[in-house]
Amino acid sequence: MNFPVAAVRELIAAARKDGEPVVRLTCADYGTEWVVAADVYPVDELSVQPRSAGPYVFGTVQEARRFIESAFVALQLLGCEVA
Repeated sequence: MNFPVAAVRELIAAARKDGEPVVRLTCADYGTEWVVAADVYPVDELSVQPRSAGPYVFGTVQEARRFIESAFVALQLLGCEVA
């Protein structure tokens, strides 16, 4: 999956497995840094409330994009659908 640089400014993407949410990533441009935050949905609990992970702070859009792409490649290898 390859996101164009301009799309990362407003990126909100999610991964699902068996129709259930697994991870939702958001990326925001704060001018001097790019911040990626993750909502992680526990798959082994009854709770439907996500847990927060991050924020992960990057100096450039390219670093943030690589992080997001790597995360989604890993999730796809684990059988998740990425949207």
